[in-house]
Amino acid sequence: MSKHNFFVNILKKTNLLINSLLEKNLNKLNFLFQKDKILDFTRPKRVFLFIIVILSLSLLYLSIPYLYNKNQLTINFKNQISKKFNLDFIFSNDLDYNLLPWPNFTFQNITFSKKNKNIANIERMKIFVSPRNFFFPKKIKFKNIIIENSNFNLNKDNYNFFIQFLDNDFFELDFEIINSNVFYRNIEKEVLLINKINFLRYYYDTKEFRNILIAENEIFNIPYALKLRNDNKKKKLFSKLNLNSLKLQIENELNYSNDKKYGLMNLIYQKNKSEINYTVDKEYFTFNFFDKSINQSFNYKSKINFSPFYFYTSGKIDQLNLNNLFKSKSFLVNFLKTEILNNENLNLDAFIISKKILPFHDLTDLNMKFKIEEGLIDVDDTKFSWFNYLDFKISNSLIYVNNNNLILDGKFVIDVKNFYEIYKFFQTPRNHRKEINKIEFNFNYNFDQEVVKFKTIQINGVINENISKILNQFSSKKSKIENRIHFKNLMNKVIKSYAG
Repeated sequence: MSKHNFFVNILKKTNLLINSLLEKNLNKLNFLFQKDKILDFTRPKRVFLFIIVILSLSLLYLSIPYLYNKNQLTINFKNQISKKFNLDFIFSNDLDYNLLPWPNFTFQNITFSKKNKNIANIERMKIFVSPRNFFFPKKIKFKNIIIENSNFNLNKDNYNFFIQFLDNDFFELDFEIINSNVFYRNIEKEVLLINKINFLRYYYDTKEFRNILIAENEIFNIPYALKLRNDNKKKKLFSKLNLNSLKLQIENELNYSNDKKYGLMNLIYQKNKSEINYTVDKEYFTFNFFDKSINQSFNYKSKINFSPFYFYTSGKIDQLNLNNLFKSKSFLVNFLKTEILNNENLNLDAFIISKKILPFHDLTDLNMKFKIEEGLIDVDDTKFSWFNYLDFKISNSLIYVNNNNLILDGKFVIDVKNFYEIYKFFQTPRNHRKEINKIEFNFNYNFDQEVVKFKTIQINGVINENISKILNQFSSKKSKIENRIHFKNLMNKVIKSYAG
């Protein structure tokens, strides 16, 4: 009985103790439901003080890297980046830490190379980091990298550097390049072309499950947008190129599973589609370019030899529009004005055969030759006909830039096949119809001003200065109808002057 009373007393005391504790804690929680106490606790001064404390502690924590040993930090980043991208980086001691817009370390004057060959000189590189391990500098890992104002030097050995860079691991990592240049050089280290990088980014696409490269670049003063993705399993590279200023879009698929690479390129120009099949190996690049429509209107074949550099292309087309090629604002004229082709190490031969020549419906059978040799550009041996009456041939030609104007100097040799039909066409009076077998004259054509000048005109071997003065009144800036009427009148003046 005594034992029973003992346990009863213990239970009573325990129950009283629990009730007492619950009552005290409930009383403390009651203030949450009392408006006055809530307002007192959340007074502006207290809230402001709380925010200040939190901000101060945060800034204090984020400022820890200012105390780091720069040399050790540099070595840490160098090892991480070199291992990540398989590149040899050389960092200077010029290092700054920045809190905004996100904690990052900025390095000045960096170079990196691969296999002891310099690839880039970088003026500034920002390395963004996660603030999780600021108490342990050796554990800091970089998140994103931005390279600014850099110069990349590429050649035949590393020309595909940006494509190979896609093979790195960009999962949870962005790698960006802005305001930079890519210099493509030949064996003698002379610059062949310059590509300006406005913005370039490598990242991992979680939808496509592969690395992506996007870029907004500029080459020959022509802006373009590029997207690349690489399929390592199938050994295929896919790209999409947009040249909005030229209204051109190019989609490319390259199979690089073998030493000899095969590619297919689709071009869309103003809703017109064409296709290029090509092969690439260590020595040559060859391609066939043809119209993809049902009634094919053109077909080109080309071959490029890399060392020494030589480019050969030939093609056939139903009709060639000279306005698209040689108008003052055309792509070809602006490209030639860059003078990038005026390189002594660049050799090129291009041949184009066309049945018709637009906008001149009377001109036919164009056999155009475009040649670059030792930095000089000419169209020697280019031939075409006017009906079956005249055969034209260009010789002693040279294309060059003068005062930012593209100029073609040359000599026309005209073989007259049927001078009777010529007189009929121009409706020349019978008393002026003298026999003509050959016409030769020098000319100067300004593509920008669309003005042609004639000089030293010979008819049947005789020079006539009056004829030169008459022909120099011609201007190609008039409308088609005005040009035809004006040209007929001028030719009759020429014929009258020749007939005496």
